[in-house]
Amino acid sequence: MTDRPVLYAIKHESMYETIDMPRVFRRPSVVAKRQLFNIPFWGKAALAYGMIPVDREGGASALRDMLARSKSLLAQGRPIIIFPEGTRVMHGECPALQSGFAGLYKMMNVPVVPVAVNSGKLMPRNHWLRRPGVITYKVGEEIPAGLPRAEVEARVHAAMNILND
Repeated sequence: MTDRPVLYAIKHESMYETIDMPRVFRRPSVVAKRQLFNIPFWGKAALAYGMIPVDREGGASALRDMLARSKSLLAQGRPIIIFPEGTRVMHGECPALQSGFAGLYKMMNVPVVPVAVNSGKLMPRNHWLRRPGVITYKVGEEIPAGLPRAEVEARVHAAMNILND
């Protein structure tokens, strides 16, 4: 991982990634759905920590709010983490990236580092069953700022899904 301001685009297969981010990164600012900030006590703590709420139905104004908060946190030297598929997906699924990722990448004008994870094999979405094993992260090559949307999305999508079997 790098100490420079970057955007990390991480595969999201289970709750594990969200809990593990403070261990993997130094004071990460994670983009999360606004509904999570309505949880009593947790929501205020998440905002105070520097998490970034995003209203999925908010359109351009939601993107502007997410961008302003992200730029402020980047200026403090904190990495920004986004789950560009928008929600948790089953291991092996490769949905298209949400438009908020491309907007954030373009407007922040920082490199993006794709990260693959295979946590869904051990902690499947919407299942209480947890399997023993090892969760693997694979950090992709840094992708420079300023690439066309189609190119950055294709590179991030491929790198995030490299651990799919």
